[in-house]
Amino acid sequence: MAGPLLRSLWSNTTRRPFSSQSSPSHLKLGHSLSSLRAFSAASGAPNSSLDPNRLRNVAVIAHVDHGKTTLMDRLLRQCGADIPHERAMDSINLERERGITISSKVTSVFWKENELNMVDTPGHADFGGEVERVVGMVEGAILVVDAGEGPLAQTKFVLAKALKYGLRPILLLNKVDRPSVSEERCDEVESLVFDLFANLGATEEQLDFPVLYASAKEGWASSTFTKEPPADARNMSQLLDAVVKHAPPTKSRP
Repeated sequence: MAGPLLRSLWSNTTRRPFSSQSSPSHLKLGHSLSSLRAFSAASGAPNSSLDPNRLRNVAVIAHVDHGKTTLMDRLLRQCGADIPHERAMDSINLERERGITISSKVTSVFWKENELNMVDTPGHADFGGEVERVVGMVEGAILVVDAGEGPLAQTKFVLAKALKYGLRPILLLNKVDRPSVSEERCDEVESLVFDLFANLGATEEQLDFPVLYASAKEGWASSTFTKEPPADARNMSQLLDAVVKHAPPTKSRP
């Protein structure tokens, strides 16, 4: 079952569980997103009578190489998908060769009786127009920032687009497992991101953004700074919980 973002804009489309045997189907978001591929993590999927309040449409946005696509891999695995290889959302040959996301892709994952429609967006400036088209169709966003590098040029671009559409992004400081990243560095990056929000005209509500810390490479996210979470917390549960808590339920679309 697809949420309203999928149901309202894509017709006559069949989604299949994401596995090494199934290839993604091409989907089109009306005339606004030219190349969008869909995957589904079907494990634990709710039934067709899912309460609309349990639906979330969320874009994952970031500067190039800050870890968006690796994060999507981990979220898929967390929710029961059998993905055939790393960077599974990069389904175009050129994306795999260059190691960047060129066209946006969407996947539906199911978490604690909620359906989350997650869109992986390009991070390279050359494909920034695609980001704007996506953030206009979702109600939530995860802003991924490399905790070592901090916010960069494309971070400002994608954040500006998210704020323009009234989104309240969740800040995910990624790659905190690196030796050079300390809690003090994360505090500094958080302050830089806050200043960026303010300079871009964020509202008071948008300035009060949630912050999580993660190592997408190692497959975990935490609501508090850590470099070595306990074994039972080395997963993406806290990020998924944050999406359910902070991203508004999807808006109905005709």
